[in-house]
Formats: sequence, C-alpha cells, structure tokens
Amino acid sequence: MPCISRFASTTALAVVMPATAALADVTAAQVWSDWKGYMTSAGYDITASETTSGGTVTVSDLKMAMDFGDDTMDATTEIDFETIRFVEKGDGSVSIELPAQSAIQIALEPNNGDAVDLTLDYTQDTPVMSATGDPDEITYTYAANALTMRLANVNFNGVILTEQVAKMEFSFKDVSYVTQTKLGDLRNIVQDMSASAMDYTVFFKDPAGEGLLDVSGAMEGLTFTGGGDLPLETDPADLNAMLNDGFAFQGTFNSTSGQYQASFDGPDGSGTINSVSGGGTLGVGMTPDGLTYEARQTDVNLNMLLTELPLPISFMAAQTGFDMLLPLQKSDDEQGFGLGIALEDFEMADTLWGLFDPTGQLPRDPATLVVELSGKAKVLFDFLDPTQAALLETTGAAPGELNALTLEKLELDAVGARLTGDGGFTFDNGDLLTFDGMPRPLGGVNLSLVGGNGLINKLVSMGLLPEEQAMGARMMMGLFAVPGDGEDSLKSRIEVNEQGHVLANGQRLR
Repeated sequence: MPCISRFASTTALAVVMPATAALADVTAAQVWSDWKGYMTSAGYDITASETTSGGTVTVSDLKMAMDFGDDTMDATTEIDFETIRFVEKGDGSVSIELPAQSAIQIALEPNNGDAVDLTLDYTQDTPVMSATGDPDEITYTYAANALTMRLANVNFNGVILTEQVAKMEFSFKDVSYVTQTKLGDLRNIVQDMSASAMDYTVFFKDPAGEGLLDVSGAMEGLTFTGGGDLPLETDPADLNAMLNDGFAFQGTFNSTSGQYQASFDGPDGSGTINSVSGGGTLGVGMTPDGLTYEARQTDVNLNMLLTELPLPISFMAAQTGFDMLLPLQKSDDEQGFGLGIALEDFEMADTLWGLFDPTGQLPRDPATLVVELSGKAKVLFDFLDPTQAALLETTGAAPGELNALTLEKLELDAVGARLTGDGGFTFDNGDLLTFDGMPRPLGGVNLSLVGGNGLINKLVSMGLLPEEQAMGARMMMGLFAVPGDGEDSLKSRIEVNEQGHVLANGQRLR
C-alpha cells in the first residue's frame, strides 16, 4: 500500500502542476526550473526537449516517469504532457500554457497475479495558469472550466478490455486553486482548491461473466485547504526516511452534498445501493508525530435492496464520524494515539423494525453511539521503513507496547436504554505474569446504565430473549453494578488495583 499511496499523491500533484516555491519578478526559466526540481524531488524522472526564445521557454516531448513498485509487485507510471510553454508577460509574471490533453500510463505486475496496463486520458477545458514571485517564493494560480480523467485503455494480462467491460471517468467543474510555495531548508507548500461539482462513473464486468459492479455519483461544493513541507532531497520510496528528513502534510477536503448509486452482481448475490448526504469533511495528515485521519458525513440517507433479503434496507443518520491518530515512527518515548467513532441520531425504516418488533413495543427514537479512546504507546519498529517492515512480518514481533488507554467517552442510547462511561488504565509492561501475558493494568472505568431492566423486560415479553437468559443478565448486572440515582438506573466502577486485584464497586472479583 505505501507504493500506491505515494504514486497517487505525486501523480495528482503532477497532472495539475502545483509546483513549488510569492512576490517579486520571476522568469520563465526560473519557473520551469523550480517546477522541474519539485517533480524530481517527488520521485519523477523527467525527460524533455527545451528551447528558449526571448522570454519564452518551450518544453517539448515532456515525459515524467516513476517506479513506485515494492517487494510485492513491479509498478511504473509515465505522464506524457507533450508540450508546455512558459511565457513571460512583461509584468513580472509568467503564463504557463498547458496542453488540453495529457496521457497517464500505469503498469502493474504483481509477483503473484495478473499484469494490468492502464492508460488514462487527462483533459483540461480552457486551463489558465500563471506564476508570480521570485525564485524562492512563487505563487501559482490556476483555473479551468472542467477537468476530466477517463480510462482510455485497459490491458488485462494481454487482453484488451472494452468499455463494455471496464469504464471509469471522473469529471470536475469550475476548478480553481492557488498554490503558494517557499524554498528554504524544506519546500513549504500551502494550497487552496475548489470545484463546484464532481461527477464519477466506475463500471467493471467480469469477462468470465461471474459478476459486475456499476457505480455512479456526484458531489457538490468541493474545497481543499492544506499543505506541508517536502524535503529537497529524499527517497520517495521510503516514507520513514521522508519523515526523518522533515516531510509533513495536512489537508482537509469538504463537500456540501453528495449522492451515489451502485448495482452489483456476483456469485455471492446481487443488489442495488443508493445514498444521499448533506456533505462532509475528510481530513488527513502525516507528520513525524503520526498519522491523523478524520471523516465526517451529515444527513446520510442509505437504501439497499439485496437478493438475499426479503425487504429493502433503509436507514438515516444525522451524522457519522471516524477519527484516528496513529504514531508512525520508533521512539523510546511514549507517543499518543486515539480512535473515535460516532453514529448520531440513527434511524431505521419501519419495515426493518417490523421484522422483530411488529407491535411497536420498543421505542423507535433516534439512536446514538459515540466511542472516544486515547492512549499512550511506545512504537518499537519503524514499520514505514521497508526493511524493518519486512523484518516485522518475518519475525511476527510485537510492533509496540501499550502504556495507557483512556475511555474519554462512551455513549450508547438506543431502544429506551442509555449506557455511558469513562475512565482509563495504565499498563506495566514489566509484569506479564499477573494477567497471563498481558501487561498488568492499573486504573478503572465508570459505567452508568439507565433503562436496562425495562429493556430486558420488553425483550422477554416480545419473545426475543428467553427468560433464563434474562435471569442470567440480571444476575450479572447485580454482580457488577449497584443502584444508581434514579429509577431503573445502575452504576458501576470496574477497577484494577496495584496488587492486580479486579474490583467491582470495591468488591473483589479476582
């Protein structure tokens, strides 16, 4: 996966030319030199013919190639720009005349698998680009009526796949961006981008006739804000080395609405899916402190029809979310990590409720699930280093050790019951005997349950929960919990003390 992610990020930069290095005179030769230096440091080998006439630099037969393979496969890409002209305008700015169409060729040959060669056509409708500044600080502005990337050709293990078998197209409308770059010990980049809409289509049919996938959709009000630092000289194939050299990136994508439709058919079944949302946010960052990921989507409405199920599946949610913080590099010091999941105001269609609650005994109020975790850990391997990653896979050694885990928030509110909690533990990695190979914990969590007994009674009366199992659940609740402050409420504190004893509300269980 590292090779694919590196290819995707650098190719995206290449095709829209967000170059580098914002407010004096700059020459055509300086802009071309800066752009070429940036792409070389990003891992591309550049070949071209250059001619200079007056204040114009013409770059012909421009090709950029990259080997982004790893131990699992050979992988290369080549981007053919044909001709780009850098023209000085006489006011200190340089106009960059881009080709209306470029070609991206990708070749993938796994060690164990079928070889795939792809050709993508990249089309720009009336692109306008200019550069201003000085050689160490350049601002690039860009606008186009539309950008389209279309799958033009697929060679699957020697067989050419037609559009009736494989098709893919992504199209952006009203695209604009401003890229500000500054050259120092690192190449600092700040970028703002926007597009009024994006449409996409993905279609694939198994040539053997065993299945198909057909997806189409659209998003509106797209924006991106982000940037980071890129080392002037580094190995793009080694993310760990890039981080050691100062690489850092953070970006946030936003949309105001989105929708998609999908149909599929295969040996395991067929069906259709359609979804509409009120927009969302996707944030990604990578620094020596770790990898951050944040995704949010609002007003989600999803409908599915599957051949294996007798009824359509339909649900809505006011918001869904996922957050993650993951350390990436070896360190003798503790590093923070985190995980968050949110499903707020979740509602199911009455047809689904009717499958197990036809008489409406259970409350059908919107449900909510929120889990927020944080912690401290030591990373024992640089697993982004290809050599250490291979060693880790071969030896099966633990990649790190857990030092602390905190339940920042737990909330589950559904079918008339509400469970909440918080707390945390530290872990002694020097004691692996007390808990049979697990580092000995120290700390506790606080839990509160409201409406639990009422829910059990309703499940029994509906026939969904046998009485003997309900009795066992009540016994467990009596063992681990004590009465809370209100009606049908329980609370509990589960803790582990310094002696390794497990306690529930002060009563020893272990």
